[in-house]
Amino acid sequence: MRAPLKLLAAVATVAYPLVVYLGLGRWDPLWVALALAALLLLRAWSGRDPVWLVAGCGALVLGASASLGHSWLPMKLYPVLVSAVLLGVFGASLWRGPSMIERIARLTEPDLPPQGVAYTRKVTIAWCAFFVVNGAIALATTLWGSEHAWLLWNGLLSYGAMGLFFAAEWLLRQRMRARLAAAGSHG
Repeated sequence: MRAPLKLLAAVATVAYPLVVYLGLGRWDPLWVALALAALLLLRAWSGRDPVWLVAGCGALVLGASASLGHSWLPMKLYPVLVSAVLLGVFGASLWRGPSMIERIARLTEPDLPPQGVAYTRKVTIAWCAFFVVNGAIALATTLWGSEHAWLLWNGLLSYGAMGLFFAAEWLLRQRMRARLAAAGSHG
């Protein structure tokens, strides 16, 4: 049951900006918020993951605010909430350890060398910076951008930026591995 809920929550998160854009002026934002919150809370329950619980509760608060204020503005803040939650998760891992990227790296490389641990820490810091910038742009498009600009950033460009960031980091990691391998073979 966990895999279908994870997939459904991922699809809901990616489709969220389009749903909000299409719902502007047509639906009560509370219904969109309730549907999103239900998916996120189910995801939290199925995986016992507090991050999704926070996101689900945040969606409920935003939806209630939108409904009570008869405004979609709070619902348009959800991408900002997602960036803030991810920043909190990645940032907290820097203090509690191991870093989030180290945890991910150890799934495929359990015996991560010390250079790898240092590198994953730097990458986690870089992802934190990404979430700050992404959240700031999402907030700017919410407060000052048109509905089209909001949809363009939050429904397309932010995912493209995330993909580019991920690809660039992957390329850097391959270069670092090759350098370490070359240094190890000469030593």
